[in-house]
Amino acid sequence: MMRVFIADDEEIIRDGIRNCIEKEQERFLFAGEAPDGEMALPMLMEMKPDVLITDIRMPKMDGITMMNMLREEGCAARCIVLTAHSDFEYARGALLFGADDYLLKPFRDQELTHAVARVCRKMESAPAANTPAVKKEPEATGYVRQAMDYIAGHYADENISIATIAEHLCVSEGHLSHVFKKQTGMTVTNYLTKTRIDAAMALLQTGRVKVYEAAAAVGYKDVTYFSATFKKLTGLSPSEVE
Repeated sequence: MMRVFIADDEEIIRDGIRNCIEKEQERFLFAGEAPDGEMALPMLMEMKPDVLITDIRMPKMDGITMMNMLREEGCAARCIVLTAHSDFEYARGALLFGADDYLLKPFRDQELTHAVARVCRKMESAPAANTPAVKKEPEATGYVRQAMDYIAGHYADENISIATIAEHLCVSEGHLSHVFKKQTGMTVTNYLTKTRIDAAMALLQTGRVKVYEAAAAVGYKDVTYFSATFKKLTGLSPSEVE
């Protein structure tokens, strides 16, 4: 039986999720709840639930910060993030930082139970010793870290390029290219492509996104080019993941 923990600053949301989980007591067990990430963190480390359902935006500590801290401490809980429609891009970005699925508020009970069930199937199909991989960024400082942060927030923009990134950072393209390659071993363009394909993979793995939707969501207008790039980097075609 999968133990589920809830972190959300809205009491009515926590009550609704708890009631939904308790209705499915043959499959899921309610493990606890908290109104913010700061309070949830020590509880999660002690309880070690199988699934964490967390809002992205919470006071004191947001959901993504909490997920990252859990991963650093070795917590293997699978994560489902909750977000309002206005934060949809942020929710998709969360998939790059350890989230397994997302739900847009308001959602129906059936959508919630299906999301938890999808995550549970992932756990059951994984090797027993396997835990969610922590995505390690290359060590980076200064302009390189700022460039990475900019890419993380703007990879879905089809017009993003080394020129726009350098302009945002107020440095020359040549200087940015040099220090980026020196610190990471990758070109800026290759890093942008990898970020986009990682995001597309995470979206496709939810089972709720079509190939053309994933392509558009990560900044590709040409689905054929997206598919070729995806296969080059992952060894799979997007339809094999979908």
